[in-house]
Amino acid sequence: MPTATKGQLFRDVALYSGARLLLVIVISAVIIGVGLLVGVEVPVLVAAVFGVLISLPLSLVLFKSLRIRVNESIAGVDEERRRARADLQAKLRGEDEK
Repeated sequence: MPTATKGQLFRDVALYSGARLLLVIVISAVIIGVGLLVGVEVPVLVAAVFGVLISLPLSLVLFKSLRIRVNESIAGVDEERRRARADLQAKLRGEDEK
């Protein structure tokens, strides 16, 4: 498994979070728009709450590839951290692998 850098992890998490936030905004706007079409004024907070509730399961399906990329980046950074810690422990014990 190729290791990921913290920068790649940050980029992937930011992209996934931004996509999910955009989905919430779009769903909330649709709820407000449909409300206006039928003559009902939907408060923004109510539309936002329903937007979050609707987007939670929907984002799991729509953004599966982004979620997998984030998980792989987390695993890569974690593996690199684990490797660096093992190297440090070996050096502290006086073991020299070189």
